Amino acid sequence: MRVGIISLQHESNTFIQSATTLADFEYDVLATGDQIYPIFKDAAHEIGGFFSGLAESDIEVVPIFVGRALPGGTITKETVDTLVPMLLQELQQAGELDGLLVAPHGAGVSEGERDLDGYWLNLVREQVGTEMPIVCTLDAHANVSQTMIDACDATIVYRSNPHIDQRDRGIEAARLMHRILKGEVKPTQAASFVPVAINIERQHTPSEPCASLYKRADQMLEDPDVLSNSVILGFPYADVEEMGSGFIVVTDNDQTRAQQLADQLGERLLTRREEFKAHLTGIEEALDQSEQLEGPICFLDMGDNIGGGSPADGTTILHAIQKRKRPTSFACLYDPESAKQAIAAGSGATLPALAMGGKTDDLHGAPLVADVKVISIHDGHFTESEVRHGGKTKFYMGPTAVVQTDFGLTIMLNSHRTPPFSLGQLTSCGIEPADYQILVAKGVQAPLAAYSPVCPNLIRVNTPGVTSADMGQFEYQYRRRPLFPFEAIE
Repeated sequence: MRVGIISLQHESNTFIQSATTLADFEYDVLATGDQIYPIFKDAAHEIGGFFSGLAESDIEVVPIFVGRALPGGTITKETVDTLVPMLLQELQQAGELDGLLVAPHGAGVSEGERDLDGYWLNLVREQVGTEMPIVCTLDAHANVSQTMIDACDATIVYRSNPHIDQRDRGIEAARLMHRILKGEVKPTQAASFVPVAINIERQHTPSEPCASLYKRADQMLEDPDVLSNSVILGFPYADVEEMGSGFIVVTDNDQTRAQQLADQLGERLLTRREEFKAHLTGIEEALDQSEQLEGPICFLDMGDNIGGGSPADGTTILHAIQKRKRPTSFACLYDPESAKQAIAAGSGATLPALAMGGKTDDLHGAPLVADVKVISIHDGHFTESEVRHGGKTKFYMGPTAVVQTDFGLTIMLNSHRTPPFSLGQLTSCGIEPADYQILVAKGVQAPLAAYSPVCPNLIRVNTPGVTSADMGQFEYQYRRRPLFPFEAIE
């Protein structure tokens, strides 16, 4: 038997002014056919899990199409008009298939299709017909639509945030496909779309209040007729009708039971909704706390969360550190212009009044101006051997310079937006986390897999920006109503 693999992934932040284009996919991953296997075969990514899970059986793996871009703004219509026909053409040319493993992100938005993932999944279903089994994996930050559910036979969502189980979910999907093709099970799935938006600050799955949701979901899996279930955390920075949380249950040929169980999980969240509102800590409060805590302390810059599409050059925390003259602090900024100046000056040089960060927009702080010494220069390549959020092992942040201000703040200036998912970003440039009292990481939950082992304390800091944890500052046009915490729910 032959099973195809298709993936089109993007987490689209509709509050970002700049758009995501074809070049962003070409920079990250845009591959077809045999190009896909070497990229993902060993990756801690669900596609790597697809390969691994199918290898356990005698099923022939048919890599078809993968397109992925770093989280950013809404995808242009021209980009979708290029990618989706390419995907469908590659599917057509793949020959006769017995099943499909598909991996959308779940929070893709384009100018022409606000439910981008539902759009292309539905086109795939129309092309292959209703009889072919399609098993889907989703990011936990999906905004799931009924169209997405209807297009697939089973949907499996990551169970961890940080996302360190992506490969496991891919293996789970592949094993389920094998059981379907052997005739052992006939999956039926249902979703409960709960009118609750779980705040990003509350989405750390090993901690409460999320931990109890997953514990209940795990208990439900003890029923042999429950093939899979999933918690949908939701992505609050995509202004779409389906924005918010929910649950998916996949049963063995019992649609009614699937809906009942999904609704049970939904009711549990609804009754505990107050617990999922954000606990917000301001910058000054975080700095006050840091004076009493053991270091290194990771300051999670929630308003400039690169994994949520932010520009990665936010300076609000750095201005506060500068004002207090807090030494032994470290931060990374996306600033190609400043990196170029520092590299041109050379290691050991001094640059007066270098304006760093704050150049993408006016939402994340003004440039930080300081006299700096160039400590070192690097090519920007680094690797990660451990399982980390996103499943990548090789990274490239572009030409990079490490500089130090006259008051002791160390800043890494890189030329490509690079999310803080790996400590290799620091150690590859000679930065040892233990040497610093404060490490600023531009994320909320995703950096924890890398930073928790070296930081005894972490503080999620409420900063302004396109990924602010204060959802009340965003003007939504399309989201469902009522939706807690924006409106009261009976």
